[in-house]
Amino acid sequence: MNNKIPLVIIAGATASGKTSLGIELAKKFSGEVISCDSMQIYKNLDIGTAKPTKEEMQGVVHHMIDVIDPTEAFSVERYCSMAHEIIRDIYSRGHLPIMVGGTGLYADNTVYNTTFCAPIRDEALSGELLKYAQTHGNDALFKILQEEDPEKAKTLHPNDVKRVIRAIETKRTTGKTREELDSLSRPEESPYDYIYIAIDMDRKLLYERIEKRVDIMLKDGLLDEVKKYILPHLPKMSTAAAAIGYREAVWYFKGLCTYEEMVELLKRNTRRYAKRQLTWFRKNPDINHLAFDSLPEKAAELIKNKFKI
Repeated sequence: MNNKIPLVIIAGATASGKTSLGIELAKKFSGEVISCDSMQIYKNLDIGTAKPTKEEMQGVVHHMIDVIDPTEAFSVERYCSMAHEIIRDIYSRGHLPIMVGGTGLYADNTVYNTTFCAPIRDEALSGELLKYAQTHGNDALFKILQEEDPEKAKTLHPNDVKRVIRAIETKRTTGKTREELDSLSRPEESPYDYIYIAIDMDRKLLYERIEKRVDIMLKDGLLDEVKKYILPHLPKMSTAAAAIGYREAVWYFKGLCTYEEMVELLKRNTRRYAKRQLTWFRKNPDINHLAFDSLPEKAAELIKNKFKI
């Protein structure tokens, strides 16, 4: 007898239609949505993260949106812990959990029930590193990270002092980089009877949708959002400020590019991000890749067949 919790995962590139598909499937199968987006977790950052509005949600309950302040640190471990609890709660109330989003790292580690190899904390060392940054500047601290863990440095902004310190601390206390520790993390037996679906879309059409989304974000007030919620709180909000959509706007406000250059950079960087997402999901043999023009009928058919509902 299968006692595992049924779980649907809807993945794909940014602007591929994941949100609307998730909502339609939730309405059809009495489901609730768990956002799987590394930026939608942040409060107030609505336009640049393409959060669904209340109207777009159409009464479907959404989880893992607006859960933390943008100045807070967040990790894949924390996401998984929260998501596991939410999925169990949704199922206990007789609803179908549907995870929707393009952050493959979050989705995979939740679905495959990863047990993480935890780094060691050294408060004295982190205090010394903070003092070093305050005395010599964030760039000087960042150079230390570049020397000790160059791969991690590629993923962080020099002003993201907390995470820079954490990465240096991890390397010095364990002798391993964060990437090496993550490689030691291992999947346990999944508690889910899952079906993993990714949206496939013609590349030309996807890029057209991305460009249209950027234009809509700017029209809807992306720059006002950055002025109100990002700029006054730098460098504390450096993680959010380094995200696509926000970093290009910050560059514009700092005079590092013109408005036209900002728009082009935003569209280009989003296209590149979408390519990375597609590469991630194509590597997973568990995923059912569905053509955009066959949605949502094909997705509904797969779910019906999988769970006999």
